[in-house]
Amino acid sequence: MRTIAVVGKNYGDEGKGLAVDYLTRHADRPLVIRHNGGSQSGHTVERRGTEEKRFVFHALSSGSLCGADTLWIDSFHPDLYKLGEELENIQTAFGFLPGIWAEEGVCCTVVDDVLLNLALEASRGERRHGSCGMGINECDLRLRAGYGLRLGDVGRMDAAALYGALSWLRRSWTARRLWELDGALNAAAEPYLRLLSDENVLRNEADAILDNLRRVKLLSVPALREKLTGVGTLIFEAGQGLLLDCGNEACAPHVTASCTGLQNPCAFLARMGLRLDEAVYVSRSYVTRHGAGPLPWECSREAIGRLEPDRTNEPNPWQGSLRYARHGSEADFVSEVRQDLRRNGAESVAAKLFLTHLNETAGCVVLRDRLIPAETFLRHPLLRESFRGAYLSATPYSEDVAVLPAE
Repeated sequence: MRTIAVVGKNYGDEGKGLAVDYLTRHADRPLVIRHNGGSQSGHTVERRGTEEKRFVFHALSSGSLCGADTLWIDSFHPDLYKLGEELENIQTAFGFLPGIWAEEGVCCTVVDDVLLNLALEASRGERRHGSCGMGINECDLRLRAGYGLRLGDVGRMDAAALYGALSWLRRSWTARRLWELDGALNAAAEPYLRLLSDENVLRNEADAILDNLRRVKLLSVPALREKLTGVGTLIFEAGQGLLLDCGNEACAPHVTASCTGLQNPCAFLARMGLRLDEAVYVSRSYVTRHGAGPLPWECSREAIGRLEPDRTNEPNPWQGSLRYARHGSEADFVSEVRQDLRRNGAESVAAKLFLTHLNETAGCVVLRDRLIPAETFLRHPLLRESFRGAYLSATPYSEDVAVLPAE
C-alpha cells in the first residue's frame, strides 16, 4: 500500500482539493481519509466541460469525483446534520452518492457546539477570532471534558434515545459551558441563546443525524483493518493549514482546534501497523488568510497579480474578506514544512511541493521582495533539500497538473 498525506502549507485555502483530486486520479484503488477538524473545510474540485462542474467538499473527500470512498477516523468530527445537504448537492450535480466509512469511535459535532460558537464569536464583535462558525473548537472542548457522542453509540439509538442523549448533553455540558462564558456573551448572542433553549432544535437534529448516518458504514477496529487490505493507495486529506495548527502558539487564539499537519496521519498509520510514504505540502504561489490573525507580508490583492474571483472564500460576517500576502524568503517558505516533518519523526518521508494558482502570478512564486519563476524557485538549495519533486498547477483542473521530478 502507498500512503500519502496532503497538508496545507499556510493558513488554508491553498488548493488541497485540487491536490487530492489529482492524486486520487492517478492512484491505485484509492481511499481518502478525513482526519482533522470537521465540516468547516471547504475544498473545491472543478471539472472542465460545456457546463460548469464545480463542487466544494466539506465532510466528503475531494477524491470523490474520481470514485474514491471517504473514511472518517477518530480525529475527525463530522457534522451529520450538514452532511445531508452535502450529499443532496453532490447527487444533484453529479448523479451519485460517494461511499462513506467511519470508525465507530468517531465523535460528531452537535448543534449546541455550533450555537455556542456563533454566540461567542458574535459577542466578540471587532475582536473575533476568525472562526467560520461550525463549532469545531466547542466540539473539541466538549470532547476533552468527556462529553463525546460516538457514531458507534448513535448507530444503536432510535430517534427518542438520541433526542434524550442530546438533551442530556445540553443539560450537562452546554449548561456548564454557558456558565463558563458568563460575562463573555452580550446582546449579539441572544438569537443563538434562544435556540440553545429550544427543544425542537434537538428533536430536528436527532431525526437528521439518524437519517444521514444511514449513509455511513461504521467499522470496528477488526473491520477497518480488513478494509485496508483491499486499498492500494491511502490518501490523508487535511483541513486548514500548518500555520493554523492548534499547537501554533505564535498565532493563538487565531488558530483551529485540530492538528493540521502529519500528526494524525502518522498516529493512525502507527495504530494500523503502517508508515507514511509521502507528504505533499500544498501552497498557492502567494499566501491567503480568511479570518483574523497575524499575516506576515500582507498586501493588497492587486499587488499579487491578476487574481481571479475566489468563490469558495467569499466575504462573510464571520471571517470577513479573504486577505492576501507574499511569501517571505526561501527559508521562511520551508520552515514550517521542516518543523512538521521533524515533530512527527518523518524526516525520511518523501516530501513534495504542490504549487497552485500559478496562472494568477505569471508562473512565478511571489516572495516578499521579488517574483521568481516557479522552476527557478524550486532549484534554490533550500527547496531542493526540502522537497523531492513538485507538482505545478496553473488551472483549476487536475488533468492539467505538471509534474517536476526531483533533480
